[in-house]
Amino acid sequence: MSPQMTEYFRRKLLKWRSELLQESEETLQSLQEGGLQEADIADRASLETDRSLELRTRDRERKLISKIDAALMRIQDGSYGYCEETGDPISIRRLEARPIATLSLEAQERHERLERTHRDD
Repeated sequence: MSPQMTEYFRRKLLKWRSELLQESEETLQSLQEGGLQEADIADRASLETDRSLELRTRDRERKLISKIDAALMRIQDGSYGYCEETGDPISIRRLEARPIATLSLEAQERHERLERTHRDD
């Protein structure tokens, strides 16, 4: 991968990380500001469900941020864009679609097939 492409993906990852952190801050601010002021029990239940969903989403994004950080570390150490399993380059199209990818498309498909067959046991 050329240095220009590496820099492109580094910037893309940093931008994605920044957006996720901003959304997280907004969620925290929203949770701190809004108490459960709803008088109607159905409205309160709906609000609690929405908050629970929001917190679950933020937890998934927290895990995603750690994957982004790992991808940034791979850029730093020169291993970004190479399959962890085979050592082959990961296609640019795959990295464009999933910049945190650690497996080539073929290795990922093989991994998912194995997962399915073991799950069926």
